[in-house]
Amino acid sequence: MNKIQTADVLPKRKKQRGMQLSAPSNSYKIQFNDIVIFILERKMGVTRRMFLMDLARRKGFRVENELSDSVTHIVAENNSCAEMLQWLKGRRMGDRSGFRLLDVSWLTACMEAGKPVDSEKYRLLISRDPRENRNLSPPRTKPVTSQKISQYACQRRTTSNNYNKKFTDAFEILAENYEFRENEGPCLAFRRAASVLKFLPFTVMKAKDIEGLPWMGEQVKGVIEDFLEEGESPRVKTVLSCEYYRSFKQFTSVFGVGLKTSEKWYRMGLRTLEDVQKDKSLKLTRMQRAGLLHYEDLISCVSKAEADSIALIVKDIVWRFSPSALVTLTGGFRRGKKTGHDVDFLITIPEARQEEELLHQVIDVWKKQGLLLYYDIIESTFEKTKLPSRKVDALDHFQKCFAILKLHKERGDHSSSIVSYDSTEEEVKDWKAIRVDLVVSPFEQYAFALLGWSGSRQFARDLRRYATHERKMMLDNHALYDKTKRIFLNAVNEEDIFAHLDLDYIEPWERNA
Repeated sequence: MNKIQTADVLPKRKKQRGMQLSAPSNSYKIQFNDIVIFILERKMGVTRRMFLMDLARRKGFRVENELSDSVTHIVAENNSCAEMLQWLKGRRMGDRSGFRLLDVSWLTACMEAGKPVDSEKYRLLISRDPRENRNLSPPRTKPVTSQKISQYACQRRTTSNNYNKKFTDAFEILAENYEFRENEGPCLAFRRAASVLKFLPFTVMKAKDIEGLPWMGEQVKGVIEDFLEEGESPRVKTVLSCEYYRSFKQFTSVFGVGLKTSEKWYRMGLRTLEDVQKDKSLKLTRMQRAGLLHYEDLISCVSKAEADSIALIVKDIVWRFSPSALVTLTGGFRRGKKTGHDVDFLITIPEARQEEELLHQVIDVWKKQGLLLYYDIIESTFEKTKLPSRKVDALDHFQKCFAILKLHKERGDHSSSIVSYDSTEEEVKDWKAIRVDLVVSPFEQYAFALLGWSGSRQFARDLRRYATHERKMMLDNHALYDKTKRIFLNAVNEEDIFAHLDLDYIEPWERNA
């Protein structure tokens, strides 16, 4: 497989918010002056285009940010020649005689060869089918008011604009309480209801507004009616004042502490983190000790600016060992969120099989740099012949590193500095501990891993549920399997996975379910 394919597509309107621009073309030495490349963003996306531009420049190619008369080669992905001509015409460059219109596989072949390769076999040609040479416009989706709202989050475009936050916050508290008590049914019911309300482009003002919506069971309706009539929910107030809930909420906020540990501590009579720290009989894991040591930093929100700073650190060290690696910020930040609790990265290497050693090399350097506060590397347990998991919440088998990094603050930024005292002097802490998860995926599984690690959790759950119940397929972070045809379905990007499932593609920023 020789195409460099990612699906890290972000909407154009998000382009200037928190995106790292590609390095200018003069940042690297140009070795091949006769070729001037322009990479088309259309159907490719901002982030993937940036990766390819930077990769080509590091290989000595001249790559322009904007289309101009100096360009000799236009590289596109999943675009027909007719679509390319129409695109050029819209920019008053209908005469294509000065350009070579090429598939992205040409650029990939050049990267592998380390020099320009013959472009003739990679040219985009006019199709003999006249239907393909029309000015094709993307299909229009029906407005929300004229279509039935799906029970599946993967068929709903949910942005971060939540018009029903007071309801969804209440549902999350109730769902969390049921999760602490390991009562899965009501937990899922409230999370599904919250997901539907997050999708609505209006604020629920009366009971009639939720008529006909999926997942609006009696308990859900009761909470909504309480808010509409009284401005609050007695049920939510009861949960918030419950000792069991408050203890579990504290315990599970510690890095490395799950439900089983929380249950154990509660049965021992512990109720607060102060109780935990005072109990010398407890045998804490390395992760839990690190979680308690850096607790105040880790429970504070990570800003998008901090995530971008971590991204620079991660990319710098990964590219030192694997210059062609694709390093993608995933999770909530990829979905356009402004804050998070940790920073997740998905890494893959298109050109070589170097995945197994990469994380160990990265960790060794961070140790020497004094940036590493904690780490735990989990090796891959993936089996190629294994079918995707039937569980919608199944964990994947990629190699991972769960780390806590020391992020030094900018000079003059002491907004969250911690002041500690000893007998002689005051010491200002000029760094913040931030959780960083690194996941390494084989290149052929990258699209599935990217889709799964981008979330949201409810979106991923419903996507897998849809695959099983509506398409007779099995989907996880590694693969998509058609149970009817008994074959694995290949995907080089996220769009391919949606196409296999016969779903409209949903952008990452529309997956905040």
